[in-house]
Amino acid sequence: MEQVHPRLKDFIIEYCTKYKVKNIDPASLSTCTSIDLDLDIYDIEIDLFIDEFAQHFKVDASKFTWYKYGYPTGSAKVNMLKMVFGYKRRWVKRLAERWYKPKLRIATLQNALSTGKLI
Repeated sequence: MEQVHPRLKDFIIEYCTKYKVKNIDPASLSTCTSIDLDLDIYDIEIDLFIDEFAQHFKVDASKFTWYKYGYPTGSAKVNMLKMVFGYKRRWVKRLAERWYKPKLRIATLQNALSTGKLI
C-alpha cells in the first residue's frame, strides 16, 4: 500500500480539525481512504475541500468535474450505521462500502500533487 504524502496528510488533518468534520487518526490515513465515506466530507463541504486543496497545493482544478466520480451526497443509511455501531469495525466499513460507493479517494489527490492537475 502506498504511503500518503506527508504534506497531504497534514492538510487533511488540519482541514478536518479546522472545520470540525471528524477526529482523524493520522495512522489510519492511506491512499485507499475515501474522502466522502471515511472522512464524512460530502455535499457542499466537498466543493470547499476541493477548492482549498487546489489553492493550498497550487493544483490546477479547472478541468475537474464530478461527472467522472459522481457527486458525493452521502447516505442516511450509512450515517445511521456509523452512529449505532461506530466506524472502526471492519464489518461496518465493508457494509458501508456496499451500501454507498465511495466517490473520491486520497489516491486521486495524491496523483494531483504529482501531476499538478486535479482531473
